[in-house]
Amino acid sequence: MTQIIETIDVDVPVSTAYNQWTQFESFPKFLDEVESITQVDDTHNLWKVRVGGAEREFGTEITEQHPDERVAWRSVGGETEHAGAVTFHKLSDSETRVTVQIDWDPQGLLENVGSLVGAGSHAVKKDLKNFKEFIESRHTATGAWRGDVPA
Repeated sequence: MTQIIETIDVDVPVSTAYNQWTQFESFPKFLDEVESITQVDDTHNLWKVRVGGAEREFGTEITEQHPDERVAWRSVGGETEHAGAVTFHKLSDSETRVTVQIDWDPQGLLENVGSLVGAGSHAVKKDLKNFKEFIESRHTATGAWRGDVPA
């Protein structure tokens, strides 16, 4: 199992950063490898991604969610098994630290080589920079889901 942990500080209030992160269908605007996400219900999403030229589809289930604090998930089906969490930490009234942790089990030669050279960590770092640019340019979230999903 490979673990990735990356952090970025964004110049928006914690509720703005959190609210945007609950808008899964907007992820293709800042996650480079994500083609589309379809939200099935409050806790299930269908993802289409393109990694290294290969398209993959999988589902995710939100396993825990607490407004302005945490969103955790696990994959359901698909070729790559993974789970993760994103946490939100108030630094000030107008600044938030966003931390992403992903645990994944690389499959096949391409993913194993990528894991060894840190490609996953690089991709998450780039996606967090894209998220920062996206949310700071808007100063407001595209929507919000404030429901609670207990662990």
